[in-house]
Amino acid sequence: MENITIKTTQNPSILKFEFSDFIAKSNNYEFKNIDETAKSPLAKKMFYLPFVKTVYISGNFIAIEKYSIVEWEDVQDEVAKQIEEFVNTGGQIVIEEEAKKKQPSTVYVETTPNPAVLKFVSNKLLTKTSAEFKNIDETAASPLAKELFKFPFVKEVFIDENYISITKYSVTEWEEITGEIRSFIREFIENGGTVIDESLIQKTPQAEKQQEAYFDSLDVTSQRIINILEEYVKPAVQADGGNIAFESYDESDKRVKVLLQGACSGCPSSTFTLKSGIENMLKDMLNDNDIKVEAINA
Repeated sequence: MENITIKTTQNPSILKFEFSDFIAKSNNYEFKNIDETAKSPLAKKMFYLPFVKTVYISGNFIAIEKYSIVEWEDVQDEVAKQIEEFVNTGGQIVIEEEAKKKQPSTVYVETTPNPAVLKFVSNKLLTKTSAEFKNIDETAASPLAKELFKFPFVKEVFIDENYISITKYSVTEWEEITGEIRSFIREFIENGGTVIDESLIQKTPQAEKQQEAYFDSLDVTSQRIINILEEYVKPAVQADGGNIAFESYDESDKRVKVLLQGACSGCPSSTFTLKSGIENMLKDMLNDNDIKVEAINA
C-alpha cells in the first residue's frame, strides 16, 4: 500500500505529494490543463478538483499548484487521500515510453576474392534467411538494404547470417568509403534497426528454395547435391562473403545449375572454382563423371 507524504515548497501555492519510490523514471512532466494529460491518468484525475491549476510529476513526487480560491490546509489531506486511493487500486500515474536502449555492436571488415565486394561482419545474428538485393526496388523486406542503396556507390547488397556483402560501383575506391559504410551499419544495428523482416523475406521465391518443403519435393539426386553443397561448399563460400544455392538438376544431361550470390556473383575466380572444385567434388561424391556444373549469377 502506498502512503503519501505531504511536503511544502518555497512557493506557498505548490505542494508536493511524495511517494516511497520513483514514479517518473525517464522524464519530468508538466500539465497545465486536463487536455494535456493523455500521458498521466493521475494528473487527469487531479484536474477534476476545481482548485488545481498545474500538475507536475517528477522523480518520486507529484506537485500541485492551486488557484487561490482555497487554502492548502483545508484540502491537502483530501488530495493525498485521493492520490493514495487512486494508486492503491491500480491507477496508472504516468505512461512512460521506454527509451530505446542501444544494443552494443561491433562490425569489422573482411576482403573477399571479388575486388568489387567487401564483407562487413557483425557480432550479432542478422538473418536466418539469406537474401540478395540487386537494387532499391527489391528491398521491401530489408530496411537496412534500402538505406544502403541510398549511398551512390552501392551496387548490390547480400545479407546472410552475421554478415553483409556489399558490391560497389567501380567509380569509387574502397579506401574512400569503407569507414563510412562500416560506421553506418554498426549504428543501424545499435539503434535497433530491422536488418531483414523474416516474415516478408520468407515469402520470396529465393527464400522458398531454402525451406524444407522445397527440399522434400525434389528427386533423390537433387537432394544429395544440396546436402553436398551445404556441407562441403557453402561454409567456404560464406567465409569469402558469398553464397551458393542449388537451382536445378537435369537428369537427362547431368547438368547442375547453381546460383552464385554476394561476393561470388561476378567474381573472376568463380568459374575456376566451379570447374576445378565443385564439379570435381560432385563427380566424385555422386560417382558420376558426366556431372556438369553451370553457374547462374543472381
